[in-house]
Amino acid sequence: MTQQAPILPLLLQLADTALILSQRQSAWCGHGPILEQDIAITNISLDLLGQARNLYTYAATILNNGSTEDSLAYLRTQREYQNLCLVELPNGDWAHTILKLYLYSEYSMLYLTALTISKDAQLAAIATKCIKETTYHLRWSKEWVLRLGDGTTESHNKMIDAIDAVWPTVPELFTMEPYEQHLLLSGVGVNNAALEQYWLSNVLHTLEQATLPTHYTIYKGWRGLQGKQGIHTEHLGAILAEMQHLQRTYPNCTW
Repeated sequence: MTQQAPILPLLLQLADTALILSQRQSAWCGHGPILEQDIAITNISLDLLGQARNLYTYAATILNNGSTEDSLAYLRTQREYQNLCLVELPNGDWAHTILKLYLYSEYSMLYLTALTISKDAQLAAIATKCIKETTYHLRWSKEWVLRLGDGTTESHNKMIDAIDAVWPTVPELFTMEPYEQHLLLSGVGVNNAALEQYWLSNVLHTLEQATLPTHYTIYKGWRGLQGKQGIHTEHLGAILAEMQHLQRTYPNCTW
């Protein structure tokens, strides 16, 4: 390990979250409601995959033990993944998928913006690159939230169902693990908790525009699943089984 080792859990958390969300979004390839949006969500999944690759590559450099972006993505167990539980939830219908991407993108924009001033130059550079892509992800997903929420009675109700299903995972976005506290104090990390009110204000404004309920708050006493500690829903195992199948069946295979 190098002196940069304390940053490793953060790199894996960010990379795992981007990778799992990418895997979820990519499932819509060939199944989108219309061709243009099918292509759009597929491109978003590729953006997220690229973000994960940059973070895994940096993490592998720090580990300096022969690890690669592939081994970190495909050869770890479920408990070793540190992604946010939000991104591993099933796609469900189009409304559920859109809402997950929107809520995460609002958070990611705030988080990445704060990360651009990190004292870790490489991490700040990665964050700066990711912002360019996330700006589009946020704009695209927000437009769909507005379109569905203020659309037909059916699309409106589906959005309400999606919020009810996804919202219980929201508090985890603003929790701080010990390593995050340490990195914050050293000027490398981000104060997740400080992002909460900005995020909530942005989200509730969008819900209001979409004629959706705006009574949602973030439950302070939340003690749910904690993906950043490796405690996940049962859905992550199924994702990893599919995603890691080829590498585990044919070890060390390359394209």
